[in-house]
Amino acid sequence: MTRLSVNINKIATLRNSRGGNNPNLIQVAKDCERFGAQGITVHPRPDERHIRYNDVFELKKTVTTEFNIEGNCQEQKFIDLVLANKPEQVTLVPDVLGQITSNHGWDTIKNQQYLKDMIAVFKNAGIRVSIFVDPVVEMVEAAATTGTDRIELYTEAYAHQYLNDKEAAIAPYIKAAEAAQKAGLGINAGHDLDLNNLKYFADNIPALAEVSIGHALITDALYYGLENTIQMYLRQLV
Repeated sequence: MTRLSVNINKIATLRNSRGGNNPNLIQVAKDCERFGAQGITVHPRPDERHIRYNDVFELKKTVTTEFNIEGNCQEQKFIDLVLANKPEQVTLVPDVLGQITSNHGWDTIKNQQYLKDMIAVFKNAGIRVSIFVDPVVEMVEAAATTGTDRIELYTEAYAHQYLNDKEAAIAPYIKAAEAAQKAGLGINAGHDLDLNNLKYFADNIPALAEVSIGHALITDALYYGLENTIQMYLRQLV
């Protein structure tokens, strides 16, 4: 079964919009785990518009499932944060300053040596590393030379094309996943996966280890409730 990691950035966004501690981010993380989530994901950014750096330290004390910290390893503060907390997994994303959300994977050919150096830093600290990549076979093959343990397939293109032609939407991801398997890489996925498109993706991507879902899941929770929503997503992954 593919594991579900819940990204709680949007809970932090709601909290920050009014100040104070409502909703309580730490309690929500505990509840997500209690409701069946197999991991908690956060993606701190330099402006701390959602997850704050001190949230990560508090979550590290609390999370009992897999803790996954996503972010831009070109920021020294992010590197220091990850090394100080030693999550089970760090996911390296090539964000730029001020970016609203992640919108592309690494160019693993152009940045091959840089990624080798950064991945070694985290692996030497005992942290599993995943890197964000587009569904391009060449990028997956180059990722395999960097020392990363996993790739995370960036799924926005799949989600956008799914309703028009789901077979065409999934095709490059199947090829990318097969290349990852051949290279011995674990496979994660994330971005714009939801209750409509998740099952088809999970059913067609071989050896999909984990999906990280935040925006869609938290949005659905407004209608269905958090506990029920997490169960609905888990059922898509069976």
